[in-house]
Amino acid sequence: MHFEILVEDQSGQRMLAALVPHIIGPKHTFRVHPYRGIGRIPKGLKGTSDPSQRILLDNLPRLLRGYGATFAEYPSGYDAAVIVVCDLDDRCLKAFRAELLKLLNGCNPRPETRFCIAIEEGEAWLLGDPRAIIAAFPKAQTKPLDAYRNDQVCGTWELLADVAFPGGATVLKVRGAQAVGAEKLRWAEKITPHMDVENNHSPSFCYFRDKLRQLI
Repeated sequence: MHFEILVEDQSGQRMLAALVPHIIGPKHTFRVHPYRGIGRIPKGLKGTSDPSQRILLDNLPRLLRGYGATFAEYPSGYDAAVIVVCDLDDRCLKAFRAELLKLLNGCNPRPETRFCIAIEEGEAWLLGDPRAIIAAFPKAQTKPLDAYRNDQVCGTWELLADVAFPGGATVLKVRGAQAVGAEKLRWAEKITPHMDVENNHSPSFCYFRDKLRQLI
Protein backbone atom coordinates (compact mmCIF):
# COMPACT_ATOMS: atom_id res chain seq x y z
CA MET A 1 0.00 0.00 0.00
CA HIS A 2 1.18 3.51 -0.80
CA PHE A 3 -0.02 6.66 0.96
CA GLU A 4 0.06 10.24 -0.30
CA ILE A 5 -0.32 12.33 2.85
CA LEU A 6 -1.22 16.02 2.56
CA VAL A 7 -0.61 18.28 5.57
CA GLU A 8 -1.01 21.99 6.07
CA ASP A 9 2.45 22.92 7.36
CA GLN A 10 6.06 21.91 7.88
CA SER A 11 5.61 20.90 11.51
CA GLY A 12 2.90 18.43 10.47
CA GLN A 13 5.24 17.06 7.83
CA ARG A 14 8.03 16.51 10.37
CA MET A 15 5.67 14.86 12.83
CA LEU A 16 4.14 12.44 10.34
CA ALA A 17 7.42 11.62 8.62
CA ALA A 18 8.59 10.32 12.00
CA LEU A 19 5.38 8.58 13.10
CA VAL A 20 3.94 6.98 9.96
CA PRO A 21 6.67 4.30 9.63
CA HIS A 22 5.72 3.06 13.10
CA ILE A 23 2.08 2.87 12.01
CA ILE A 24 2.32 1.17 8.61
CA GLY A 25 5.51 -0.87 8.94
CA PRO A 26 8.32 -1.41 6.41
CA LYS A 27 6.30 -3.16 3.69
CA HIS A 28 4.33 -0.05 2.80
CA THR A 29 5.35 3.33 1.41
CA PHE A 30 4.32 6.93 1.90
CA ARG A 31 5.12 10.53 1.06
CA VAL A 32 4.16 13.55 3.16
CA HIS A 33 3.49 16.77 1.25
CA PRO A 34 3.56 19.96 3.37
CA TYR A 35 1.56 23.05 2.41
CA ARG A 36 1.76 26.65 3.58
CA GLY A 37 -1.50 26.88 5.48
CA ILE A 38 -4.95 25.38 5.43
CA GLY A 39 -7.00 27.99 3.52
CA ARG A 40 -10.55 27.04 2.56
CA ILE A 41 -12.34 24.91 -0.01
CA PRO A 42 -13.17 27.20 -2.96
CA LYS A 43 -16.78 28.01 -3.75
CA GLY A 44 -18.11 25.71 -6.42
CA LEU A 45 -15.36 23.19 -5.54
CA LYS A 46 -13.39 24.28 -8.62
CA GLY A 47 -10.09 25.15 -7.01
CA THR A 48 -9.13 28.22 -9.01
CA SER A 49 -6.33 29.28 -6.65
CA ASP A 50 -2.75 29.64 -7.81
CA PRO A 51 -1.10 26.21 -7.18
CA SER A 52 2.22 27.93 -6.51
CA GLN A 53 0.78 29.41 -3.30
CA ARG A 54 0.55 25.87 -1.87
CA ILE A 55 -2.46 26.44 0.38
CA LEU A 56 -3.95 23.05 1.18
CA LEU A 57 -7.73 23.40 0.95
CA ASP A 58 -7.55 26.02 -1.80
CA ASN A 59 -5.82 23.44 -3.99
CA LEU A 60 -7.61 20.32 -2.73
CA PRO A 61 -10.15 20.04 -5.60
CA ARG A 62 -7.32 20.04 -8.15
CA LEU A 63 -5.22 17.66 -6.06
CA LEU A 64 -7.96 15.07 -5.54
CA ARG A 65 -8.94 15.11 -9.20
CA GLY A 66 -5.29 14.63 -10.11
CA TYR A 67 -4.83 11.73 -7.71
CA GLY A 68 -8.02 10.15 -8.99
CA ALA A 69 -6.74 10.21 -12.56
CA THR A 70 -3.29 8.97 -11.52
CA PHE A 71 -4.52 6.12 -9.33
CA ALA A 72 -6.88 4.95 -12.08
CA GLU A 73 -3.84 4.28 -14.28
CA TYR A 74 -2.04 2.16 -11.69
CA PRO A 75 -1.81 -1.55 -12.50
CA SER A 76 -4.15 -3.96 -10.79
CA GLY A 77 -2.87 -4.93 -7.36
CA TYR A 78 -1.09 -1.64 -6.69
CA ASP A 79 -3.12 0.08 -3.97
CA ALA A 80 -2.77 3.76 -3.10
CA ALA A 81 -4.69 6.26 -1.00
CA VAL A 82 -4.72 9.97 -0.22
CA ILE A 83 -4.72 10.99 3.44
CA VAL A 84 -5.66 14.61 4.07
CA VAL A 85 -4.55 15.79 7.52
CA CYS A 86 -5.63 19.22 8.72
CA ASP A 87 -6.57 21.10 11.87
CA LEU A 88 -10.16 21.62 12.90
CA ASP A 89 -9.35 25.03 14.41
CA ASP A 90 -12.70 26.70 15.19
CA ARG A 91 -14.76 24.86 12.55
CA CYS A 92 -17.76 22.61 13.18
CA LEU A 93 -16.43 19.08 12.75
CA LYS A 94 -19.65 17.67 11.26
CA ALA A 95 -20.03 20.48 8.71
CA PHE A 96 -16.34 20.47 7.79
CA ARG A 97 -16.28 16.72 7.19
CA ALA A 98 -19.46 16.97 5.09
CA GLU A 99 -17.84 19.67 2.96
CA LEU A 100 -14.74 17.53 2.42
CA LEU A 101 -16.79 14.47 1.50
CA LYS A 102 -18.86 16.50 -0.97
CA LEU A 103 -15.64 17.57 -2.65
CA LEU A 104 -14.38 13.99 -2.82
CA ASN A 105 -17.65 12.64 -4.16
CA GLY A 106 -17.46 15.16 -7.01
CA CYS A 107 -14.26 13.57 -8.31
CA ASN A 108 -14.47 11.18 -11.25
CA PRO A 109 -12.58 8.96 -10.91
CA ARG A 110 -12.56 9.26 -7.14
CA PRO A 111 -9.28 8.45 -5.37
CA GLU A 112 -9.30 6.33 -2.23
CA THR A 113 -9.20 9.11 0.36
CA ARG A 114 -9.45 9.57 4.11
CA PHE A 115 -9.83 12.88 5.93
CA CYS A 116 -8.11 12.97 9.32
CA ILE A 117 -8.79 16.09 11.33
CA ALA A 118 -6.71 17.06 14.35
CA ILE A 119 -8.88 18.46 17.14
CA GLU A 120 -8.23 21.31 17.63
CA GLU A 121 -4.69 21.52 16.22
CA GLY A 122 -1.87 19.14 15.28
CA GLU A 123 -0.24 19.80 18.64
CA ALA A 124 -3.09 17.75 20.16
CA TRP A 125 -1.38 14.65 18.74
CA LEU A 126 1.81 15.57 20.59
CA LEU A 127 -0.12 16.27 23.78
CA GLY A 128 -1.63 12.80 23.45
CA ASP A 129 1.70 11.39 24.62
CA PRO A 130 2.74 13.38 27.72
CA ARG A 131 5.58 10.98 28.48
CA ALA A 132 7.14 11.83 25.13
CA ILE A 133 6.89 15.56 25.90
CA ILE A 134 8.63 15.13 29.24
CA ALA A 135 11.31 12.93 27.64
CA ALA A 136 11.96 15.64 25.06
CA PHE A 137 11.76 18.51 27.56
CA PRO A 138 12.83 17.30 31.01
CA LYS A 139 12.21 20.77 32.46
CA ALA A 140 8.65 20.90 31.11
CA GLN A 141 5.92 22.46 33.24
CA THR A 142 3.68 19.49 34.00
CA LYS A 143 0.76 21.33 35.62
CA PRO A 144 -0.86 22.25 32.25
CA LEU A 145 -0.50 18.62 31.16
CA ASP A 146 -2.23 17.42 34.31
CA ALA A 147 -5.22 19.68 33.61
CA TYR A 148 -5.46 18.91 29.90
CA ARG A 149 -8.20 16.66 28.49
CA ASN A 150 -7.26 14.97 25.23
CA ASP A 151 -8.53 16.74 22.10
CA GLN A 152 -9.84 19.54 24.28
CA VAL A 153 -10.56 22.77 22.38
CA CYS A 154 -8.45 25.05 24.50
CA GLY A 155 -5.80 26.77 22.39
CA THR A 156 -3.72 23.64 21.87
CA TRP A 157 -0.43 25.08 20.69
CA GLU A 158 -0.57 27.70 23.43
CA LEU A 159 -0.97 24.96 26.03
CA LEU A 160 2.01 23.08 24.65
CA ALA A 161 3.99 26.32 24.73
CA ASP A 162 3.10 26.74 28.40
CA VAL A 163 4.48 23.24 28.94
CA ALA A 164 7.63 23.28 26.84
CA PHE A 165 8.65 26.88 26.06
CA PRO A 166 10.41 29.09 28.65
CA GLY A 167 7.95 31.79 29.61
CA GLY A 168 5.08 29.98 27.92
CA ALA A 169 2.72 31.12 25.19
CA THR A 170 2.69 34.73 26.38
CA VAL A 171 6.40 35.16 25.71
CA LEU A 172 6.29 33.18 22.47
CA LYS A 173 3.43 35.24 21.02
CA VAL A 174 5.38 38.45 21.60
CA ARG A 175 8.10 37.11 19.33
CA GLY A 176 5.68 36.86 16.41
CA ALA A 177 4.27 34.33 13.98
CA GLN A 178 7.64 33.31 12.56
CA ALA A 179 8.92 32.39 16.02
CA VAL A 180 5.72 30.46 16.74
CA GLY A 181 6.13 28.48 13.52
CA ALA A 182 9.77 27.73 14.30
CA GLU A 183 8.87 26.53 17.79
CA LYS A 184 6.10 24.27 16.45
CA LEU A 185 8.66 22.73 14.11
CA ARG A 186 11.05 22.20 17.02
CA TRP A 187 8.33 20.48 19.06
CA ALA A 188 7.60 18.11 16.20
CA GLU A 189 11.27 17.27 15.78
CA LYS A 190 12.04 16.76 19.46
CA ILE A 191 8.89 15.06 20.74
CA THR A 192 8.08 12.56 17.97
CA PRO A 193 11.17 10.36 18.46
CA HIS A 194 9.87 9.56 21.95
CA MET A 195 6.25 8.92 20.95
CA ASP A 196 4.51 5.55 21.17
CA VAL A 197 1.89 5.32 18.43
CA GLU A 198 0.19 2.42 20.22
CA ASN A 199 -0.43 4.42 23.39
CA ASN A 200 -1.40 7.89 22.25
CA HIS A 201 -4.41 9.29 24.11
CA SER A 202 -5.57 11.74 21.43
CA PRO A 203 -8.75 10.33 19.82
CA SER A 204 -8.07 12.19 16.58
CA PHE A 205 -4.56 10.73 16.38
CA CYS A 206 -5.91 7.24 17.01
CA TYR A 207 -8.45 7.82 14.23
CA PHE A 208 -5.60 8.71 11.85
CA ARG A 209 -3.52 5.69 12.92
CA ASP A 210 -6.44 3.30 12.62
CA LYS A 211 -7.55 4.59 9.21
CA LEU A 212 -4.10 3.90 7.79
CA ARG A 213 -4.15 0.37 9.18
CA GLN A 214 -7.67 -0.30 7.97
CA LEU A 215 -6.61 0.61 4.43
CA ILE A 216 -3.65 -1.74 4.68
